[in-house]
Parts: sequence; C-alpha cells; structure tokens
Amino acid sequence: MYYLGIDLGGTNIAVGIVDENYNILIKDSVPTGAEREGRAVIRDMADLCKKLLAEKNISIDEIEYAGIATPGTANSDTGIVEYANNLNFENFPIADILIEYLGVKKVYIENDANAAALAEAVAGAAQGTKHSVMITLGTGVGGGIIIDNKVYSGFNFAGAELGHIVIEHDGVPCNCGRKGCWEAYSSAPSLVRMTKEKIEECRANGTKTAMEDDINGDLANVSAKTAFAVMKATGDAAATEVVNKYIAYLGTGIANIINIFQPEILSIGGGICKEGDNLLVPLMNNINSQRYTRGDSKQTVIKVASLGNDAGIIGAAALGIAKLR
Repeated sequence: MYYLGIDLGGTNIAVGIVDENYNILIKDSVPTGAEREGRAVIRDMADLCKKLLAEKNISIDEIEYAGIATPGTANSDTGIVEYANNLNFENFPIADILIEYLGVKKVYIENDANAAALAEAVAGAAQGTKHSVMITLGTGVGGGIIIDNKVYSGFNFAGAELGHIVIEHDGVPCNCGRKGCWEAYSSAPSLVRMTKEKIEECRANGTKTAMEDDINGDLANVSAKTAFAVMKATGDAAATEVVNKYIAYLGTGIANIINIFQPEILSIGGGICKEGDNLLVPLMNNINSQRYTRGDSKQTVIKVASLGNDAGIIGAAALGIAKLR
C-alpha cells in the first residue's frame, strides 16, 4: 500500500510517497509561496504529488489516501484548517480542495506538531509505545501528544500547545499574549535573548567573558549556539551560567509534561539536541529531581527524536492508519 505524506510549511511544501512500513520511497519539495491565495498553494501541492507519482510509475488509484501536516488549527473531522496565522487559511477546506486537484480517494489533515509526534510514535523514537509526547525546540516550543496510539488535540483541535504552559508567573512576554510561557524560556530565540542579556550584564559590571571573543564584540552575532560553544571550548563562567539557566527552564517544562501525562517516551527534537551530552546529562538530572514519580521503578524515558525533517511527511502518511486504530 502507498500513501502520500504532505508536510505543509510556511516556507516549503514537502511531499513523499510512503509505503505501509513508513519508508519514504521518494520525496521532493517546492516553495510554499505563503503570501498567495490558498488554492494556489494547494494546486502546487497537487502538482508535486503528481510529479512524484509519475517518477515512481505509481497511479493515483494505488494511493490509499493523502495526509497533510499543516500549521494551525486543523479540524481532522472536517478536513478544514480553521486558522493558520502563517498562511492565508481561515476556515479553509484543504482536504476537499486537494481531492479536487489530485483525484485522491481520501485526505486526512492534522496539525504539523501533532503529525510529527505521531511519526515518532509509529516509526521513530517512540515506536512500539501507546503513550508518548514529542517536544520540538526551535523558533517556538512545539508539542504533540499521543494517547492510546491516537493524536490528542482536544475537543476543538487546538490542544497540545505545550509551549504555552506558564513556568514563570508574570515573566517574559510571549508572542501568544501571555507572560512567562515555556516557549519564552526554552525556544532558540529565548536562548539568544538570555545569552545577550548575560553579555550585557558582564559589560555593565566589568566581568570578562569569552563570549565576547566568540561574537567579535557584536551582539548581532549571538546565536543559540554561542553559550554552549563557549562553555565547551573554554569553561567560561558566564556562558556556563546561561546554559545552566536554559536547562533549568527546559527541565521544568519537561517535568511538568511528564507529571501530567506520564508518557512511556518523551522525545525532544530541534537543533539544540545536537549539543548531545552537554544538554542531555544535566537536563536529565534536572528532570529526575522534579518527577512526581521519582521513587517508582517505571519512569518516562527521554530520547532525542530520530526522524528529523522527515517527521512531517511520515506523520502525515500515518494519519489514516491512526484513525482506523
């Protein structure tokens, strides 16, 4: 059996043909052109699907269904994207339009973070489990929850916004309008902010930090890698303080998620995971001290997500199978 997995992003549309074992047989991508009217985006999506089918000599009749992982509030019952702020979608019938342009039998849709969590559950770090959570650390803090092999998205399909739990009352403003959200402390931009704040503090009190050399004295050069890189290279006290502060916030959020859901596996994705043991060892120590079940023999296992950029395609392709469970 073959499935079309479509990962619709604000920058690119990625499409893959996926087999029943969740192997991607062929994949490609095209620019989204998110500023355009929605139908134009879906027409390009359909054209890319047709291109891949032709290259693999697979007819549309051999495709069981297509799945779309999309930003925003995706009503998986109706196939309508109710709202996606990075696309011109509002009550947009994305499933019906793709059926119209592509001729596929059925189209399933799901929020992109939820689809990525499903991918890790069926083919990645959480494979073989019934209950798992995936956290993605990037521009924001995304999340997806799998309960009893199914995506959990709440009664209104807007659930699992894990980045918007508050971990610091009246804290740093978040783009969602609240203050103190986990996303405002554990995203890549928040790590950049904390690094800049520490460098400015060192400048103000006359403390030397090797981070100045790393950025050539220009705060515009600060990245999410700066503090970790300087800490590893020099053991710089200021850089180490930034890393420890970031890990403390990240660990608090993860411990909250574990204490609420008690998943078998919690996987973490995003570029920050490339820091390896410099992130994971202190993070695990932090989480372990905050687990409600720290005295139990059964504990949630923390893993690095394994599917990378393919998670959206694989998760989208798995949507119909998950519906049938």
